[in-house]
Amino acid sequence: MKRMRNSIYMMLIGMICMSCNDDFVSTQPLEEVPEDVVWADAALAEAFLFEIYNGFGVGGFYEQQMASLTDEALFTHPGRGINTVTEARSNDANQGYILETYRFDLVYTRIRATNIAIANLQEPKFDNPDLVNQLLGEAYFLRAYYYQQLLRQYGAVPLVDVVYELGSERYTKKRNTFEECVNFIVDDCDSATLLLDGVARVDGRANEVAALALKARVLTYAASDLYDNATAKSKSSLLNGYKTPEYIGYTDGDRTERWRRAKMASKAVLDHTEYRYKLDLAAPEEPEDGQANYMAIAMGGGSSMADGEGKKDLILGRFFIDLKDERGGWVGRDNGPNGYHNWAGNTPTQLLVDDYEMIDGSKFSWENTVHEAAPYEDRDPRFYATILYDGADWKPRADDVKGRDPYNQIQTGQYEVGSGSGTKRVQHGLDTRNSPVEDWNGSYTGYYYRKFTDADPAMEDQNTRQSVPWPVLRYTETILNYVEACIELGEEAEARLWLSKIRYRVGMPAVEDSGEALKARYRNERRVELAYEEHRFFDARRWMIASETLGRKVTTIKIEGKLKPGREVAIYKYDTENYDYRYTVNTIDPGIENRTWNDKMYFTSFHRDEINRNTELEQNPGY
Repeated sequence: MKRMRNSIYMMLIGMICMSCNDDFVSTQPLEEVPEDVVWADAALAEAFLFEIYNGFGVGGFYEQQMASLTDEALFTHPGRGINTVTEARSNDANQGYILETYRFDLVYTRIRATNIAIANLQEPKFDNPDLVNQLLGEAYFLRAYYYQQLLRQYGAVPLVDVVYELGSERYTKKRNTFEECVNFIVDDCDSATLLLDGVARVDGRANEVAALALKARVLTYAASDLYDNATAKSKSSLLNGYKTPEYIGYTDGDRTERWRRAKMASKAVLDHTEYRYKLDLAAPEEPEDGQANYMAIAMGGGSSMADGEGKKDLILGRFFIDLKDERGGWVGRDNGPNGYHNWAGNTPTQLLVDDYEMIDGSKFSWENTVHEAAPYEDRDPRFYATILYDGADWKPRADDVKGRDPYNQIQTGQYEVGSGSGTKRVQHGLDTRNSPVEDWNGSYTGYYYRKFTDADPAMEDQNTRQSVPWPVLRYTETILNYVEACIELGEEAEARLWLSKIRYRVGMPAVEDSGEALKARYRNERRVELAYEEHRFFDARRWMIASETLGRKVTTIKIEGKLKPGREVAIYKYDTENYDYRYTVNTIDPGIENRTWNDKMYFTSFHRDEINRNTELEQNPGY
């Protein structure tokens, strides 16, 4: 009987197997789509391209921003690799902090994806020519963008435009020359421009103008001091001794022609007038309007309180979806004052604050007694839109703090309260490192970050995500690139014209300088206009001014408020009727950060692991 049951079981199994096809034992992954299916389906092909954009990360909205690797900011929380960079201790085993959007290994992962897309879209398997051209154009743009990220971080890199597979003949490759890298990126931008011609502007996706703007940036960099070997060698003995200079710049050619190419590339962007925001003014805006204009651009349409027209300036942005818990939505929490239960991340330095001009266009100076007595009055309106300073009006305090500050003002000093004629005590501001609210994450510098932070009182930064986009490419950046090329070519009238357009929009007077003064004015203008947008890190290097800018010790502000005789205050409020204020500039304690400069920092090292993987990869100078 037992043998019969076994026989019946075997017959049933056989019948089941005979009635099945091969799908019964399919081993195809349920969460993956085969490559041939992806490129035969328009929607899946588009989804593949969308994923490559994730290489943008959260733009620059990481908790540790590149501003803190420069003289723009000091990062409040130690031990995260930032000091390794700012103190010039970076090496091939410990590079220090590098944002993931510049990391050699991660960027090449995205480049591989673009190569896959380009290879498949050149011989499309779905019938939609317009979409094929758009996706192919975006793929070329993205490949150019990622190579541009590598080029400005490391200098020349190996150019890979094929898809390595298992069984490929070789996997190692030498660095291409710097000139070859520039030409490759420009060619990809040109291909993207042709393919994206006429493609509508869509948030977060590249179009023709984005490709033109990227080309303008790359050519502007390429014409700069650092990448002209003759100039770089004259300014740096370390670079002068590098045995393979073609990896870090041009070894020959006409530098003037490079500036002409940069100017023409920028002009091609400027001709797209649909991206112009309030650039046709004949005189400066009123300061309050100028501040609002700058905030509208910084918000990129992501704030309910901003002029939506400011979004025009944004050629390409990294946008954030509120439903997703992306780091880019927490800018306010990461950088806001500790007295608002925020984290005080990338705090502005006094060095940056001092570079904002007075409203009349004159330089701010601590040697000027009027400036010294009231350093936050009558400054460039962009200062008020970028930085939170002692006495600045801000949002309502949280419920547990509002009783201590019903006036909603930033407090980064120490102030007497009580009676100016009798009993009084000194109290530390709510936004200091001695705050009675939170005393572990206050600013060392005496300032906080306002730019990119939604000023809507309903936005509680500690608990509410915001949706301000990161500016990957801005129209105004290209104007500044154009101005730089004009200055280098001796076309000063044209440079002044466009600089003045930018300044009128924010309420600042026209530029009248010439010669070296004009160049200095331009560089300062770029510094404040593009503050916190990841440009200072590269600008100080390509202009070869890093030793006197990035190498400086961080300066901070100490603020003391003393009650005037006869005045009486129970709850502190910034008020010059009740208080005399004293402002003292200090240097940051070297135990917190001890900045210095070494010329090896002009280029980031290739990590030792990368050189071990690719034995043909030659290291950068100084490592």
